[in-house]
Amino acid sequence: MTAMNLTEQQSARETKPVKRRFFLRMPKYADRAVFFSVIVLAVYGLLMIASSSMGLTVGRPMRLALILIKQIVFIAGGYYVMVRLANRFTLAFLKSSHFPTWAIAIIGLLLACLAFPAAGGARAWIRLPISGMDISIQPSEFAKVMVILIVAAYCGDVKRIFRTNTDMIKRPLIFIGIYIAVVMILQSDMGSAVVIFLIFAACSLIPQHPQMQLFQRGMRLFLTAIAVFAVFLISPYGESLIRNLPLKPYQINRFLSSINPFYDMYDTGFQLVNGLVSFATGGWFGLGYGNSVRKYTQFPAANTDFILAIVVEEMGIMGFLIIFIPYMIIIVQLFRYALKIQSEQARIILVGTAIYLMIHCFFNIGGVTGMIPLTGVPLLMISSGGSSTLAFMAAVGLAQAVIDQYRKGLIQ
Repeated sequence: MTAMNLTEQQSARETKPVKRRFFLRMPKYADRAVFFSVIVLAVYGLLMIASSSMGLTVGRPMRLALILIKQIVFIAGGYYVMVRLANRFTLAFLKSSHFPTWAIAIIGLLLACLAFPAAGGARAWIRLPISGMDISIQPSEFAKVMVILIVAAYCGDVKRIFRTNTDMIKRPLIFIGIYIAVVMILQSDMGSAVVIFLIFAACSLIPQHPQMQLFQRGMRLFLTAIAVFAVFLISPYGESLIRNLPLKPYQINRFLSSINPFYDMYDTGFQLVNGLVSFATGGWFGLGYGNSVRKYTQFPAANTDFILAIVVEEMGIMGFLIIFIPYMIIIVQLFRYALKIQSEQARIILVGTAIYLMIHCFFNIGGVTGMIPLTGVPLLMISSGGSSTLAFMAAVGLAQAVIDQYRKGLIQ
C-alpha cells in the first residue's frame, strides 16, 4: 500500500462524522423498569400537583402557572442529573480526594439555611431571590443521598485491619453526627433528621468487615429498642409519657393526634381529620381528576406533605396504586441487583436508595393515615418540592450507574 493511499484513508477517517452519545440518554444497560417507573411518577406527580394546587390559587391563575413551571424545571433538572450520574458516576469517585469536599459542602449548605427565615417551625430552606417565584432549596434532602455515599466510601470493600474497632466507622459517624445535629437542633427539622439516621443505620449494616460487627450488633439493638419505644408511644398507654417528652408543644400534639385524630381537631388534628375524610370520600375510583372538595377548604399542605389525601379523594385507591406500583418496582429491582452484586460499595448505594424511598413512603403514608405522627416528610416524586425531586432522581442515577456497570462486567 502506497503512502498516498494511507494518507487518503487517514483523511477519510478524520472527515467522517463522529457519533456522539446523546447526553440525555440513559446508559445502555441501565434498568429500564426503574427508569420508566421514575418517569411515570414524575408525570403523575406533576398532574396531581396541578390539581391539588388549585385550592391555593383560586382567583390567581398565574400563581398556579408558576407552581407548575417551577415543578417542571425541577423535574427537568432532576432528569438531567439522573442521566448524567447514570453515565458518569463510578465507584472510583468514592476513593478520590474530591469526595470529602462534597461531604463537607453539604454541612455548609445546611448551616446556610440558618440565615433565612423559618417556615413551619423549621429553618431548613435556602430562599433563592428570583422575582415572582417562591423558590427554595432544602439541603437536608441532599444530605440523605450523601449519607449513602459516605457509608459506601468509608465502610464498603475495606480490606485493611484498623488499630481499633472504632477507627473504621469514626469518619462516617462524624459526618452523619454533624448532619443530624444541624438538621435536628439548629434547623428544628426532626423528620429529616430521623430519615438521615435511618438511612445511615440501614447502610451501616451492609459491610461485612469483621471490625464492623460490634457496631452493627449495637445498631440492631438500638433500632429494636427504638421500634418498641415508638410502638408504645403511639399506643393509648403512651399518652402520659408523650406529654412529658422534651419536645416542642406542636410536636407533642402531633403524637397525641396520631393516637386520637379528634384530640385537637380544629388545630393540630385539623389536617389529619380532613385527610381521613378525603380517604373515605375517594373510595376505589375517586371523585374524578380535579374534583376534590377538600383542597378548597383551607386544607394545609394539600400539594406537599398531604397530597396523597387529594390523590385518593380524586383518583381513589386505584389512583394510589399508580404511585404504589412504580414505587414497588423501583424497590424490588434495586434489592434484586443488590443481592447479585458482590461489591459492598455498589450494594450500599442500591440498598440505600431503596431504603431512602421506603422510609419516605412509610413516614408520609403513615402520617397522612394517622398511623404515626406527622413528620413533614414528602411523598417522593409526587409532593410539590424541587429539592426532594432532585435528590431522589440523583440517587436513582447513582443506582443506575451501578446497575449499568454491573451488567457490563465492570463491577462484580
